[in-house]
Amino acid sequence: MIPARAIRIGLVCVTTAGLLVGGGLSPAFADGANAHGRTGQYDRPAEGFMDASTVLQQADPEALGMDPAPIDAAWAAIDAFASPADPDSRPMYASAVGVMGHQGRIVSEHHTGHSLLYADADTKLPEDERIPARQDTIYDMASVSKLFTSIVIMQLVERGLIDLDATYGSYVPEFANGGKQAITVRQMLTHTSGLVSWLPLWSAYDDKAARIAAVMDVEVKNPPGTVYEYSDLNLIALGVLAERLTGSTLDQLVESGITAPLGMTDTGYNPDASQRERIAATEFQLSPDRGMVWGEVHDENAWSLGGVAGHAGVFSTARDMAVLAQTMLNGGVYDGSRILSEASVRAMVTDENTEFPGDSHGLGFELNQLWYMGGLAAPSTAGHTGYTGTSLVIDFTSRSFVVLLTNRVHPSRSWGSNNPARRAAAQGLALALAVSPQKGRTAWFGGTDDAAEHTLSLEVPDSAAGTVEFDVFADMEATDVFAVEGSADGGRTWSLLPFTVRRDGTSITTDGTYENQGERTWGRAEAAVPAGTDVLRWRYTTDANTQGRGVYVDGVRLRQGRKVVVNSEASPQAFVEEGFIETDR
Repeated sequence: MIPARAIRIGLVCVTTAGLLVGGGLSPAFADGANAHGRTGQYDRPAEGFMDASTVLQQADPEALGMDPAPIDAAWAAIDAFASPADPDSRPMYASAVGVMGHQGRIVSEHHTGHSLLYADADTKLPEDERIPARQDTIYDMASVSKLFTSIVIMQLVERGLIDLDATYGSYVPEFANGGKQAITVRQMLTHTSGLVSWLPLWSAYDDKAARIAAVMDVEVKNPPGTVYEYSDLNLIALGVLAERLTGSTLDQLVESGITAPLGMTDTGYNPDASQRERIAATEFQLSPDRGMVWGEVHDENAWSLGGVAGHAGVFSTARDMAVLAQTMLNGGVYDGSRILSEASVRAMVTDENTEFPGDSHGLGFELNQLWYMGGLAAPSTAGHTGYTGTSLVIDFTSRSFVVLLTNRVHPSRSWGSNNPARRAAAQGLALALAVSPQKGRTAWFGGTDDAAEHTLSLEVPDSAAGTVEFDVFADMEATDVFAVEGSADGGRTWSLLPFTVRRDGTSITTDGTYENQGERTWGRAEAAVPAGTDVLRWRYTTDANTQGRGVYVDGVRLRQGRKVVVNSEASPQAFVEEGFIETDR
């Protein structure tokens, strides 16, 4: 259960959307509507924010019209990554804790593995010294900490202490050197400042003052605003800015402005030693010589800055992060405590980086990143990952979120990435949400398998010229292919058939292949069928990893002249399924 809160602190927010938003508004917020979408549905996108009074409660997914099977399958995958079948294989992580939410309800929670499993870089602890993970295990959030710093900055914007388009050097004059004079606060929040991604602050400088000075003195790598380069230095500098303007330390600002108002009692920097048994261990480090890092921040630069830094240092639980996710879905308020205005939240999840395709970013949040958001990815889906193995995904259009916390660097960062687990968790929730057939009770679903080719075929009567119409829903990776093809030799060779898709008042003409990701509505398609075509097929081909919500085909009608010669609703047996399946979801 999400605990009831005992603390209610309000924050007065004064701002305008024009001040905050630099790029185009995300479709989810374009008209400021507050439609709720449809509970349990993927293809009924919501607009605007949830009701500000929404407070998380528990609910079974079935009660919300969701299919629990994909959620169960996701958790089974999470378990398998922690405990591979081959006892000689290294696990992806020692432990994982997750939470899935939809429409203001916690629909599933899960934990697996051990928060402390290794004695050093290779040796497992004896069974009686290992600590099993719990639902309330505390994890080092690593770069997810950047979201807390970004929220603090937006709170200072609301207070009139920061202008997003002012130069950082106008607030911190010693920064205005080395080509950095024109860097704005907005560019730092969107990682378009031109700064290098990282500096070895912990090893190259003697103390905290020298390390901060190194950030202030670093030369610009690229002209500001010309490239996207994710940089820890941006958020380190923004943490310094917040402290300079307020006279408070960053950890104090996070506590007073975020965690205390929201009742996130397990979230903060430098956790108390009394909580160590609840904290997931991270890496066994020899350089610096820290041994098993447990209860202290993993990031060496944050550690060298005293455990409190703008880019890393926050520890939290999945349950606390669920509250933060719901706060954003609510438009900046939770259980009566407002930490951000709706305009600020909208700015944080609206793409500022339209000039850098693939690197969508709001004022703090990453957006539309299929590589860890899976089928929940969309232009307004916001989130962040952390190097230690943490991730947060907030899907505004379905009112959903997924929190997955792991200690994938325990005992070594060199053991690999946990991106497959991140995608599995997000995909599990996405697949639990229904896509409704457009005609009748079922539609054909192309699945979301990796490295697969799925087809749906139809023989053309008399090989006569005609027109084929069909409903299509496609949410897919750009490198995957959905195509309509025709064959004049019984399926030995195939040719693409150009088709037009009409959706939401727009019309798209394709060369026979369709690319679509994040637009969660059906379209009606039409293609000319040349004379001599004896077989039609719909083909969905995926690459080795990363999927969207998948492809659906429904309502097929093949016309020859004015006559409908095949209607899929009347004659589904005329179609041959190889990978496509009939589904009511």
